[in-house]
Amino acid sequence: MASENIWVIDDDESIRWVLEKALRNADMDVTTFENADEALEVVRANALPPDAVISDVRMPGSDGLSFLSVMQRTHPQVPVLIMTAHSDLETTVNSFEKGAFEYIPKPFDVYSIIEQTRRAIASRPNEQTRPQNLVTGAVRQIGIQPAKILTNEPGPATHTELIGDAPAMQDVFRSIGRLSRSKITVLIHGESGTGKELIAQALHRHSPRANFPFVALNMAAIPHNLLESELFGHEKGAFTGADTRRLGRFEQANGGTLFLDEIGDMPAHLQTRLLRVLADGQFFRVGGTTPLQVDVRIVAATHQNLMEQVRNKTFREDLFHRLNVIRIDAPPLRDRRDDIPLLLHHFLRKAANELGVSSKQTTPEFEDYVSTLAWPGNVRQLENTAHWLTVMAASNVLEIGDLPDTVGDNAIGDTSVFSASGDENDAAAWQQSLRSWATLMMANNESGLLDKAVPEFERIMIECALKKTGNRRQEAARLLGWGRNTLTRKIRELNVQA
Repeated sequence: MASENIWVIDDDESIRWVLEKALRNADMDVTTFENADEALEVVRANALPPDAVISDVRMPGSDGLSFLSVMQRTHPQVPVLIMTAHSDLETTVNSFEKGAFEYIPKPFDVYSIIEQTRRAIASRPNEQTRPQNLVTGAVRQIGIQPAKILTNEPGPATHTELIGDAPAMQDVFRSIGRLSRSKITVLIHGESGTGKELIAQALHRHSPRANFPFVALNMAAIPHNLLESELFGHEKGAFTGADTRRLGRFEQANGGTLFLDEIGDMPAHLQTRLLRVLADGQFFRVGGTTPLQVDVRIVAATHQNLMEQVRNKTFREDLFHRLNVIRIDAPPLRDRRDDIPLLLHHFLRKAANELGVSSKQTTPEFEDYVSTLAWPGNVRQLENTAHWLTVMAASNVLEIGDLPDTVGDNAIGDTSVFSASGDENDAAAWQQSLRSWATLMMANNESGLLDKAVPEFERIMIECALKKTGNRRQEAARLLGWGRNTLTRKIRELNVQA
């Protein structure tokens, strides 16, 4: 049987070379194109289509999304994998809305692309295998010449505050893209300040319900005795103070999306009522006797461990499974540190626009330092800090000393070498602590840093090894990867109390 034929479209010769070599090593035939117009010429010549296509987005001439649209019209059975070095939410969603099988940000893992290509081929309807040389023959028959270089760069992406290049954020973008045509219930999990409501708004904005209301309700912000009326509304006279009929959030969101933030704080009796609404779309206003029918998509969010609450009997298991159909994890800022300078610039520009002043500028040293801080309040804390700096920093170019004390107090490490982060769950805390210390020392023009850091590192490692082994030096040396004599010498040199 003939091998699968894969088209690779990218104006970067090195990308074409890497993918061609990798896919051929995976027993696939590969036809490469340096731009989408070349590939479209082959499509229009009625050549036999490929089994799958891997295409860049930004290229001279027609872009990857234009090519994808043509393929969806002419050969909808051919899966197209879109890749780009300029990934953002709007491009990701557009790719999936136009029919992309997968969206791959650059730089990519070659083995992952091979696996994704195999999955794409397996997703095709069964067809008889075709001779493998027809596509290549069509290319030769047409006699394609290199396309003229045309400027066709996409315009600026639609403004959104859900931004980031980190892999964790790319996972969020892909989830939103895959759900763009769906009405399915979604549960967003993440720490406070990670942008859970922004994700919910993006899900709504890129859904068939976009022209209907997006209504949000924070369970933790409303007294429990008022939540039932907030959710379901009430009839006139239902309780003291109910002077008029009031529509609840479900009715306000009819046709659209209802975002239930901090769902883990919902009282038990309301969990039961919510479950019934999710089951049949019907409910009663408080004090009402007529059932009401609504068509609402539920997007819930929480920073709590709902499975733990289920085990503790504080959250209904059946409701959890109703809500947890699709889960999106909003990453904490510490898991997307490379995005911190990008977000900081965005928030500084935003604060400057709001205040009608010029935007503060940053230096690489400043960006490196803020990228090592803990940011327990996540993106929200970073945004508040950018606003504070815009108002309070005297200079137009920000320095580390301009940061508020509260931010410095939340640094992963203080100015002592290898100070503890206090976060026992962060396996990389010591590395971030070292980075924070090194950045601060270099900003202060300190020298001889390795002479200070290496002995301290070795001393801590020796002390921990000796504690672990009960001062058995042979065993401690094995843990450290040293010989016993080396350990004994280091103990003496570093004056370790053993």
